[in-house]
Amino acid sequence: MEFTETFWDASLTELKQGYIEQSTSYDCLLCGKQIEKGVIYPYENALYEAERFMHVHIEHSHQSVFAYLLELDKKWSGITDHQGDLLRLFYQGKSDKDVQEELEIGSATTVRHHRFALKEKERQAKVFLAMMELLKERESYAQAFIPPHKASQLFHDEYSMAEEEQQAILRTFFPDGTDGQLKEIPATEKQRRIIVQEISKRFDGDISYSKHEMNDRLSEVHEDFITLRNYLTEYGYFGQTRNGSQYWLK
Repeated sequence: MEFTETFWDASLTELKQGYIEQSTSYDCLLCGKQIEKGVIYPYENALYEAERFMHVHIEHSHQSVFAYLLELDKKWSGITDHQGDLLRLFYQGKSDKDVQEELEIGSATTVRHHRFALKEKERQAKVFLAMMELLKERESYAQAFIPPHKASQLFHDEYSMAEEEQQAILRTFFPDGTDGQLKEIPATEKQRRIIVQEISKRFDGDISYSKHEMNDRLSEVHEDFITLRNYLTEYGYFGQTRNGSQYWLK
């Protein structure tokens, strides 16, 4: 699953509801669909104003915000597959005994222990969020952390750069040659564009790649292959299907 900066910048309340309110629309955080304000939307013999129709969209397209978040990769959610199964059953209102029987684990007491462990995880998450909020408020935060890249449409002919400068950047970030590993992901826009353009040359323009194939190839370049994959699409070197399952070199 792909995420935009809007998803990560959303408040906890907005994440829970699954959408944000803009000046002229309601935007789904789960897929990016925009519901225009001031329009009446028909659905299954009923009419809905914009915000109510966003709820209909989320239920119809994503089942629920909870279901969507539960399917996130563990690197984003921080929960194990087993914890995910427990949360799903708890969300369904299953009793401890029902959960124990369905998952075939220990006893009802074991399930209660899992409930306690998840509650502890919630408390830890609150403490961590509080610390990060306090950190952001410090004046030194801007120097301590590099803000995430803002997605933008860039055209490759907007900039001109001397060949010598390009080669110097490539030598800095590919110390073992451009076929080797990337030393680090550049912090500046100009450097990133040069690096991403070079990485795109490792792909064949006559075939499409699955997300798994993209990740495998990019992991050979740098451990943060997700960021590299996002840059390849954001800078226009790669196209992708709406669900992000296939990628192709433009």
